[in-house]
Amino acid sequence: GKRKVRLRVDGVEIDCENVIVCAGLASDKIAQSILMGTTLREMKERQEQLLQQQQQNDANDNIKNNNHPKDTRMQLPKQYYAKGNYFKLENQKSPFTRLIYPLPDPKGGLGVHATMDLSGSTRFGPDVQWLPPDFDGSEDENIDWNVDAERSKLFYDAIREYWPGLEDGNLVPDYTGVRPKLWNPDLRNSCSKSDNNDDGDDEGVSNNENWMKDFMVAGPEYHG
Repeated sequence: GKRKVRLRVDGVEIDCENVIVCAGLASDKIAQSILMGTTLREMKERQEQLLQQQQQNDANDNIKNNNHPKDTRMQLPKQYYAKGNYFKLENQKSPFTRLIYPLPDPKGGLGVHATMDLSGSTRFGPDVQWLPPDFDGSEDENIDWNVDAERSKLFYDAIREYWPGLEDGNLVPDYTGVRPKLWNPDLRNSCSKSDNNDDGDDEGVSNNENWMKDFMVAGPEYHG
């Protein structure tokens, strides 16, 4: 039958077919801790121990013999993070009465689209501003939540592809958000194989995909 996840909550065991973790950018860390049957602190300590052992083995040239430690328990795919900037339209009437979506950006994202809020204001975004690949989403204070005003030129160019009438100076910074993704354009083959599977076959990927279906990890965060 279908594999189930057993949760222990306040001394009560609950068998679940699907677990949805909604904890912002740390959702994958919490899901991983559930899979590993440990706490976030214990998981972080274990990862630090593995890294220290890895570095020691590398120093001893044991890496050539694949003699380095691994945690063989199921691992969720690594997440990468991208910041999205939004700009708001001012001093000019919007011609739109519904959502406008351009073609998706091949570098990530759905393109700079137009949305309207309940007050009738129009905003554009998001763009895709990739965070460093080693950022793990756990240090919120390392994120610059300010809108990058220097990216406004990119917005004017993108918006004028479907609205040539946009006038200069009418876009103002609005808010930003950060969204987790399963790939990063700076790294080839992001999430292309399991960390526990060095042979390059598809078994690790298949297992991870199955677990991802059981653990729905949600977590974009937005800051005005």
